[in-house]
Amino acid sequence: MELELTKILKELASKYENDDFLKEDPSWFMHQVTGWENQETMAFLASCLSYGSRKQFFPKIQQFLDWSGGEVYDWVIKGAYKSVVKDDSNCFYRLQTNHNMLMLLCRMQMLLKSHCSIRGYIAEKTRDTKDALLAIKAICNFFNGSDNGALVPANASSACKRVCMFLRWMVRDNSPVDLGIWKGIIDKRTLIMPLDTHVVQEATKMGLLNTKSTSMSTAVRLTEKMKEIFPDDPLKGDFALFGLGVDNIPKR
Repeated sequence: MELELTKILKELASKYENDDFLKEDPSWFMHQVTGWENQETMAFLASCLSYGSRKQFFPKIQQFLDWSGGEVYDWVIKGAYKSVVKDDSNCFYRLQTNHNMLMLLCRMQMLLKSHCSIRGYIAEKTRDTKDALLAIKAICNFFNGSDNGALVPANASSACKRVCMFLRWMVRDNSPVDLGIWKGIIDKRTLIMPLDTHVVQEATKMGLLNTKSTSMSTAVRLTEKMKEIFPDDPLKGDFALFGLGVDNIPKR
């Protein structure tokens, strides 16, 4: 990779990975609760709804904080969500109905009861490898068939952007944004780039990608490029490309 591009990406990563990044990012929500069980549960719910307009999905994520009083782990595992999320066809968020959201929460409750935590489930599935792709597949497999309206992808053939983002939040340590509470469960060197629209756009401009396809193979190719710059922490490059992409949105 060209030295000048390497320098630019390193500078951009340093510029955007800071406390200010949290202010307009869904990762903010996992910092509003205490205790790792609450943090990972809140983070997973936030990641599932993180698509479309932030002005639209932020209030939906906020509902989980309000309904649970910040004790979102207990709220899910004890089934308290059933008192507020109805089993009907009314819209919860965009294409997802209340039924889809309820089914996601029911499946989460099942996971927490059977493995005590999301981390417990992932640790079991990746014990021998600590590999992020296995974790992505495990999450997709567990939620597949739960009628959750694609809040979790059915399989890992797509880029699984929101799952990859969730894993970044959980695994990367020494970050003002990411929590690092799974750093012993998944090796951060195996994390895969979340293919946000902004990331793909900037990566294409820089010649890091030659396609706008949002498949898992594309995400892996971009991650390999990031490893050339950040060999021990490739998803540091996510801050560079995503932050630049957001800054390049025309202001109205």
